[in-house]
Amino acid sequence: MTGIDAILLYEPLDPAAIAAVARGARLELGSRARERIAQGRRIVEALSERDIRGYGINTGVGALCNVVIDRPRQQALSRNIVMSHASGLGAPLGREETRAIMAAGIAGFAHGASGVRMELVEALLDLLNADILPVVPSRGSVGYLTHAAAIALVPIGAGTARRGEETITGAEAMARIGRAPLVLEAKEGLSLVNGTPCATGLACLAVHRLGVLADWADAAAAMSYENLGAQAGTFDARTLALRRSNGLQAVGRRLRRWLEASPLLASRAGQRTQDPLSLRAVPQIHGATRDALERAEAVVAEELASVTDNPAVGGSPDAPEVRSQAHAVGAALALALDALAPAAAALAAVSERRIDRLVNPLVSGLPAFLAPDGGVYSGYMIAQYTAAALIAENRRLSLPASLDGGITSALQEDILTHATPAATKLLAILDNLRDVIAIELLAAVQAYDFQPGAELAPRTAALRAIIRQEVPFYADDRPMQGDIEHLRPFLARFSPEATVES
Repeated sequence: MTGIDAILLYEPLDPAAIAAVARGARLELGSRARERIAQGRRIVEALSERDIRGYGINTGVGALCNVVIDRPRQQALSRNIVMSHASGLGAPLGREETRAIMAAGIAGFAHGASGVRMELVEALLDLLNADILPVVPSRGSVGYLTHAAAIALVPIGAGTARRGEETITGAEAMARIGRAPLVLEAKEGLSLVNGTPCATGLACLAVHRLGVLADWADAAAAMSYENLGAQAGTFDARTLALRRSNGLQAVGRRLRRWLEASPLLASRAGQRTQDPLSLRAVPQIHGATRDALERAEAVVAEELASVTDNPAVGGSPDAPEVRSQAHAVGAALALALDALAPAAAALAAVSERRIDRLVNPLVSGLPAFLAPDGGVYSGYMIAQYTAAALIAENRRLSLPASLDGGITSALQEDILTHATPAATKLLAILDNLRDVIAIELLAAVQAYDFQPGAELAPRTAALRAIIRQEVPFYADDRPMQGDIEHLRPFLARFSPEATVES
């Protein structure tokens, strides 16, 4: 565990809370959430006892929704739903991704409209808080079913789980939290695989990661600008105020803080009427990404506050209600994540352009490819190639998943919005963005090394020193990939401001 404080779930959580649980925080149920879950279960039991038809409670699912299931077979229905839906393939999701999905699923049950037993929710909580995580294949979901079913296997003693590097059976996982495998009751199988927790949990992780990487992108841009910029007043507050954008203004403030009191910039101020766009348009491009992030985060927050299980139960045990609807269709989430994908990719694209300027002697005034002896040494030549390849991959990943469509379940589910694929490809874009920013940071620090007498801004000087503690000067003396990979956890664990302030 990471030592992050516990998150108490009593009303809908926000994306930051789910991201904190994903990174290791405990999740605990508040009393109001427990009351809602218990009331929902009583309603499901009343529906079952009265033989009130409810999708997935006493009927089949998908195209089999009109097949009525009698009470003796409703336990079998729940178990069979989990087994048949666990058809995902591919490499397992990572620890944070799995924890995010589990946390979002528990938060969904806490609305009280799913009708699962408290015993089931507590088993999922215990697994999460013990960091005993189901093995979830990453591929094969058009929406949510296969990922969620892989998680659902473990509470019933099936499937596999991981504790650190150890892989164990679902039954052993339950034994380690002091529980016997559960026998699922009416509706529980459907509730475990239904709704949008899979896409929502991954979306919470994505907006958190993009927020951190946006901060690092600003810091990397400031370092590149200090190495290469010469226009006077580029990020002046009065000039930037001419354009309406919260993100632009935030980036402008951050850049001014990073570059405050830079003798190197002061010595070149006014030498150019305009700097190239990859340098002077940082507030406009980075700011637009931040604006898109703010809009997407609002959609993710609405998803967490919504009931996305189908059907939803309500009323009271004396007057039970079941509402069959389509709230499990995450169209709004898919569209928001699809919009965020090119916004994140744009940060990587402009970063690669700055990397190219740092290594290109025709525009930088620095040694070619930031190598100590061009020809014998290649320096950062191929690192820029790598950045170019990653941004090309991001362009391909930025195509909208929400328009993929598709027809499943014998025409019963004849339109698909692909919210989970939208989230997974966004996370892939963010991995590429992280690596491109790492390359820019390394190149910018190497560029400083070729200006030994230059005095830097206090904050960029501090960040330069910290990065140099992590990665030494590059002189073709080791594989470049190791330097890039070495910065990955650094960019994930820390914010640049916190790093410098500490």
